[in-house]
Amino acid sequence: MPRIVRFVHAQTGPNPRYGVLEDDGHVSVIEPHPFTRFKPTGERAPLEGLQLLAPVIPSKVICAGKNYRDHAAEMGGDVPDEPLLFLKPSSSVIGPGEPIRVPTDMTDEVHHEGELAVVIGALMQRVTPEQALQGVLGYTIANDVTARDLQQRESQWFRGKAFDSFCPLGPAIATDLDPTDVRIRCYVDDELRQDGTTADLVFGIAELISVASQVTTLLPSDVILTGTPAGVGPMRAGQRVRVEIDGIGVLDNPLVDRQAAPANGHEPA
Repeated sequence: MPRIVRFVHAQTGPNPRYGVLEDDGHVSVIEPHPFTRFKPTGERAPLEGLQLLAPVIPSKVICAGKNYRDHAAEMGGDVPDEPLLFLKPSSSVIGPGEPIRVPTDMTDEVHHEGELAVVIGALMQRVTPEQALQGVLGYTIANDVTARDLQQRESQWFRGKAFDSFCPLGPAIATDLDPTDVRIRCYVDDELRQDGTTADLVFGIAELISVASQVTTLLPSDVILTGTPAGVGPMRAGQRVRVEIDGIGVLDNPLVDRQAAPANGHEPA
């Protein structure tokens, strides 16, 4: 199954590149990127020692809430009558191995939500469900990290969902995955927390894309998170969270206290 990665490697220079994972443990570099006509450069880099990045930096991440009946039930509600969509900013995106920075100064309850993510490959505006899948480049793994206490006390979910580092994506884009029945598992420190399948989605992928495209133009590299199965729960700084989806791979991230990690902005003198 062709899988596309975004990476940096000493052998190919300091700038992020795209490539195709090969069976022999190497990555074949492509140019310019997978969202247009591309070609192999002839360069190859060993997967060992390669730093995988988030496979896309989207203009927007559109998320589907309560899209599994068992998750809606554990959250104390019914499934919505139509897709419940919300946004995460692109600044929340991180890649495999990057730390999730827990804002312990603002929340006491950060949860994992392992999900299948759709990577948009073409501009789409007001498409029908029958047209929707034609604009999909492929699928990757997401973790819709959520400050649950903030989410539950506000009618808007922005603060609970939008923190920097709250949208790990990766490790690769599977371009010919059949998404109708793939298994999603999420572990915290090797404890299995979530184990579901996309066969249980309330609203399917084509419908989610179509509904979103009626509101906002979908651009190449945009990402749609399709919802999470039951089993969401807390995690804390010092732990690791791992999401696995058959046919795509493993998305693994440590958690750190953001109070101990310097911010990138200007600090007061």
